[in-house]
Amino acid sequence: MTALFALATSLLWGLADFGGGLLTRRTPALTVVVVSQSIAVVVLGALVVATGGWSEAGPQLWFAVAAGLVGPVAMLAFYKALALGPMGVVSPLGSIGVAVPVGVGLMLGERPGLLQFVGILVAVAGVCLAGGPQFRGAPVQRQAIALTLLAAFGFGAVMALIAEASTTLTGLFLALFVQRVTNVAAGGLALFVSVRRGGPALPADGFPWRTLRALAFVGLADVAANGTYSIAAQHGPVTVAAVLASLYPVVTAVAARGVLRERLRAVQAAGAGLALVGTVLLASG
Repeated sequence: MTALFALATSLLWGLADFGGGLLTRRTPALTVVVVSQSIAVVVLGALVVATGGWSEAGPQLWFAVAAGLVGPVAMLAFYKALALGPMGVVSPLGSIGVAVPVGVGLMLGERPGLLQFVGILVAVAGVCLAGGPQFRGAPVQRQAIALTLLAAFGFGAVMALIAEASTTLTGLFLALFVQRVTNVAAGGLALFVSVRRGGPALPADGFPWRTLRALAFVGLADVAANGTYSIAAQHGPVTVAAVLASLYPVVTAVAARGVLRERLRAVQAAGAGLALVGTVLLASG
């Protein structure tokens, strides 16, 4: 179950990152974050009411609040990095954040078996290689890398926090709802400040109504990924769940190859292969 839900997390995060990266090429990143997460709030609010999730309220929701504060910063940095592109290079570097939940799991006493430990090393190496890597180039490329590293730490922190925010399915709906409400509040404040400083809130041609479905997909896919990761972390070692969930950059790179025709270099293809080998080792360990 851990492997299944963690791999579902990778698929959902990978597609959400691809969609978010495309949207921020025409719409300000803060607007993408606020609108997509607002749609998620509405859906999650309905789920909380329908399932009676309010009864699960407790001190553990502070973890969800913390995740909600960190999340917008990470998403904003990552979307800006993806907009600078190329996606097939930026996205894999974001997986470095897996060190945060893996470190938490090790501190809590988790000890992967030998086969799983090898799988962790192989998978992480594969994901890093899937990014190129390209650390030389113009200042814009260096800016993209700096933003990606900031996002990576934030994503890793969110993974660690959301895993502690609930212990039941209804509690998970409530935790995700609280996280997204906090996301919208923090992102909305940042957008307000940005506009006051002269930054754009919308594209030149107004609100992008034609992209509303894409915005909804990005917000809901990101929420679903947080949910599947939380379930994976609760039913198995966090060290395993976090590494398998961190394979999402491979999904983003493949989507960029299929839709944007971004060409994968040989080292990227080799990295994707190593990530797959590491996945098999982790799942069978």
